[in-house]
Amino acid sequence: MAEKPISIVPLLSRALHRIRTTPPRIIASPPTQPRRAAVSLIIRVVPAPNAVFPPDDSNSVTLSEFFELDWVNDPAARPEILFLQRETPAPEDSVTRIRNTHEAHVAFPGGRTEADDEGGLYTAMRQTWEEIGIDLAERDYTCIGQLDDREITTSLGKRLLMILSPFVFLQLTPHAPPPDPTASTTLHWTSLASLVSAHTPPKWSTVTVDAASRLAPKHSTALRLLVQVLVGSMEFPAIIVQPSAPPSVTLDGKPNITHDVLEKGMGRPQKLKLWGLSLGMTLDLMSYMVLPAPSSMRDNSESHKANSGSSSPLSPMVQLPYQTGAEGIRMDVVAPSLASVFPRFSYPDVNFWIWVFGKRYREVVRGWEASVRGGGTNDRRINWSGSALSTFYAAIRKALVVVIVARALGVLFGVAFATWWVFGQ
Repeated sequence: MAEKPISIVPLLSRALHRIRTTPPRIIASPPTQPRRAAVSLIIRVVPAPNAVFPPDDSNSVTLSEFFELDWVNDPAARPEILFLQRETPAPEDSVTRIRNTHEAHVAFPGGRTEADDEGGLYTAMRQTWEEIGIDLAERDYTCIGQLDDREITTSLGKRLLMILSPFVFLQLTPHAPPPDPTASTTLHWTSLASLVSAHTPPKWSTVTVDAASRLAPKHSTALRLLVQVLVGSMEFPAIIVQPSAPPSVTLDGKPNITHDVLEKGMGRPQKLKLWGLSLGMTLDLMSYMVLPAPSSMRDNSESHKANSGSSSPLSPMVQLPYQTGAEGIRMDVVAPSLASVFPRFSYPDVNFWIWVFGKRYREVVRGWEASVRGGGTNDRRINWSGSALSTFYAAIRKALVVVIVARALGVLFGVAFATWWVFGQ
């Protein structure tokens, strides 16, 4: 008899309570780049088919009361998170990815902050309403809290584009008004168990990005081709998303709009991939679900040091592809989301030189690890992720200079040797 999967509702409860009580790391916008954006991570619990619901009450339940409801704790209840697929990608996204008709990429609803927005939370709620027709201000939903701010950069971290604020929302009712996404948007509710359960660990893949698009001017075709030959491409880790099969009707008997969209030909692509910033925010959420509290990590710090080769509680759940950033450093312990933004190049020598110039990056990660293991309460004011990314991208830039110069010298030497061989005999 097959082993019965363990419900992840207790893990979700722990994560949401920790997010609510943990102040996020806020990154202030510099005067030179005031642009900000916000996204919504929307979570719901799909009840079992035979679930019995309490009488309808106009008063919203608290977070603790929600996780005490019988239909939420039913073993057949299924926690899900909402991803969306935009048929028309952002302009900067379309020029950096190598096109692949056999895959599509998912993200979270959200967008840029407008001048009259009252803050990041307002931006996330407004953008969600405009893009997918879900009103997060209704009593069906509650805002759990905010994850750490993120810096969106371009040109290998040299230029800041904007600050991104992720907000987590929970659907408190067993059913809510159906969404109304725009014509170019497809919704994909995905089981959290497929992302965090040790019984069905996520399947990892990669997204290939043309390195020349980030290093060479857009309108210089010759230079872009030259850089592409010299440097190759970058591969970012990605999770293959497997959306839950949507029912044809909702629990209140109304047609399921998401189901209709899929049935009418916007059809599900062959592979849905979660990568980049969206993957990083998802891993942040998952780390709250499975990593121990900072106090527990502090109490067990000596045992972790003694067993530096062992994996963290997140390892069997997520199985990160790049778990070791340096000797003795486990990325799944320090910052799972860092695994989503560090690329690997298609040429092995580029990766080697990144490691050579990555001493400062490894020192920053070690400091981050010490902060996490010590509780990290005061150190939350330090932008560890920004420091790690900036030092890592600095190592990439140095490595690329060495590689390009070495390639150029190799070509010159080859030409000189060929010339001598032909005319010097």
